[in-house]
Amino acid sequence: MKTDFFSKTRILDGGLGQQLLAKGLVASGSLWSATALINEKYHHMIVDAHLDFINSGADVIVTNNFAARRFRMIENKVDEHFNYANKKAGELALKAKEISQKNVLIAGSLPAQHNTYSEDQRDKKIIQKGFYDQAVLLEPFVDFFYLDVLCGSKECKIALSAIDKFNKPVLVGLHIKKNGKLPSGESIKQLVEKCKNKNWLGIIAACVSPEIIDKSSNEFKQLGIPFGYKANLWKIEEPLPATAWSSEVGMPGKNPTETLGSREDYTAEKFLNFSKKMISKGATILGGCCETKPSHIKKISILKN
Repeated sequence: MKTDFFSKTRILDGGLGQQLLAKGLVASGSLWSATALINEKYHHMIVDAHLDFINSGADVIVTNNFAARRFRMIENKVDEHFNYANKKAGELALKAKEISQKNVLIAGSLPAQHNTYSEDQRDKKIIQKGFYDQAVLLEPFVDFFYLDVLCGSKECKIALSAIDKFNKPVLVGLHIKKNGKLPSGESIKQLVEKCKNKNWLGIIAACVSPEIIDKSSNEFKQLGIPFGYKANLWKIEEPLPATAWSSEVGMPGKNPTETLGSREDYTAEKFLNFSKKMISKGATILGGCCETKPSHIKKISILKN
């Protein structure tokens, strides 16, 4: 792919995990969407969910392995399925692309390797192995890697080091708090100064509310690289760094909206107006995360140029 891909307006997909839950996925423990990778009876749902976003106008779909990181697999005592689940995420994304017969790109999700929304304080070697082990399984199926909801420069550096041998382009997704900082306490600019390399395609606010994205947009613009967002539509503007989508490990998992709520009033039209505003501020990478539905993506797909 061309490294200037995001120099013009492109549409990312929305909340794949939530789309699976809407289709009837029953999550196990804190595996959430990874349940659908381990259990073959849900594989068709993953393909259909990808197709929902492709047919809504997404230029990029993200593999469904956010919850298939090793930490989650060990937590749920299913680590023996790690290789199968992550490889299957790539295979099913590619299958959806082939069925669609559309020229969409596949982004390989490399999520923060510990708890979501919090900085990973573990040993560097453990974190690096987590990123690499997912990347090597996804690499044959994806056009670029997506660093998915990272929380600081430490894990960003480790992730970039882990995938360096693949020499694939990278989209960097950062979680931003209400104070405009990453969970690590760093600014967006500080992370970019420490981590940016030649493989970067751009940078986005990942799983962040529209309000926080708006507040952070000027700092993103000043970086001089393509930027944008995957916006969540949780009711709670700043989710706690906890296992928000499960009851007890090993028990049937909750839908995340039971804990974080859903902004049902945030219509596709409202998302369109927000996206227009962000384009006026320089954003070229538009998409959604949790609770962002195909209807939201379809609405903003008219903004492509």
